[in-house]
Amino acid sequence: MEINRRRLLQLLAGSAALSALPGTAFAAVPDTAANILIASAADDRDGNHWLIVMTDMGEQRLRHPLPARAHHVAAHPQRPLIAVVARRPGYYIDLVDYRSGRLLRRIEPQPGRHFYGHAIFSPDGDGLLATEMDIASGQGRVTRYDIDGGATPTRDFASHGIGPHELLLASDGQRLIVANGGILTDGRDKLNIETMQPSLAYLALDSGQLLEQRFLPPQHHQLSIRHMDVNARGEVIIALQYQGPMEDDKPLVAVHRRGDAIKLLQAPAPINRQMAQYCGSARFDQSGRIAAVSAPRGNLVTFWDLQQDRFLTSLSASDGCGLAATQEPGCFIVSTGRGRCYALYPAEDYREPLLLPPPLSELAWDNHMALFTAVS
Repeated sequence: MEINRRRLLQLLAGSAALSALPGTAFAAVPDTAANILIASAADDRDGNHWLIVMTDMGEQRLRHPLPARAHHVAAHPQRPLIAVVARRPGYYIDLVDYRSGRLLRRIEPQPGRHFYGHAIFSPDGDGLLATEMDIASGQGRVTRYDIDGGATPTRDFASHGIGPHELLLASDGQRLIVANGGILTDGRDKLNIETMQPSLAYLALDSGQLLEQRFLPPQHHQLSIRHMDVNARGEVIIALQYQGPMEDDKPLVAVHRRGDAIKLLQAPAPINRQMAQYCGSARFDQSGRIAAVSAPRGNLVTFWDLQQDRFLTSLSASDGCGLAATQEPGCFIVSTGRGRCYALYPAEDYREPLLLPPPLSELAWDNHMALFTAVS
């Protein structure tokens, strides 16, 4: 199967909210895609840390230096702003104007806090919501910082767990979904593996009120809930990271539907072993039926049918982590830590390399990327 790259780019052109698309070089660019930009944190060969914004043709538009390694990148829906969040334990979130290249502001956590790697813009566009840790208590927090305001968050409420990582906005725009990983940390050291209790928490956006919380069964309490995605039906696909003995064979993907228990999904034994107890990102396709879950340590991406809650197939991607869905149902993009990216067609059991030109191809792309339509 040969992918028509002009057609692929047209599929991407309408996707303003994709979260993990690598930049690719295309031979021809349709007019409808003229304003597509791609942003990601990346490291160069000398160990320097950058926020990169580029066009879909692989033309670099912004190369903003970062004080430390970053993790997640989010694009503002109405303003030419990118938020790049430091890797856990993080002490900065940079808000950068991608048109002028100017650092609008650097948000730092309150004393005694650190960031957990993820943030999203509020529905009104005026705020940024981030996951944090209160170091003294070890408890997770969700804070809202006004983009144009002061250093103190305007809202600060419990995540109702330890180690909150990714957070999502539900489709109704009124609820937050928070992945509480369950791991108490000191820097990068893990302190409570034997007693950890990961959870998925649904919070009221305006007040932080806990609306629903789900825990894993006791025998699976060492499956850390880190990354996830939600579709229009409110189904949450969950990527898990196991913290127990290496010889254990645990399921690494789960789904949640409001009012139900978290349902663990099992891959075939050889695939599950290859996933190496670690999943890095999760994304639904355009239809909301097919989910992709990356396993960068196992060098593959797995695919799941959420109408039947079953494993479909897998495709190889060396150190592939970042995921995005195109506008075509069942088609995904994966980015890698080795400067590569691929278009993935699981139904055809096919992948197509989409190469970046140097020097972008020499960067190690971090876990998450954002594709968006540039604000005029």
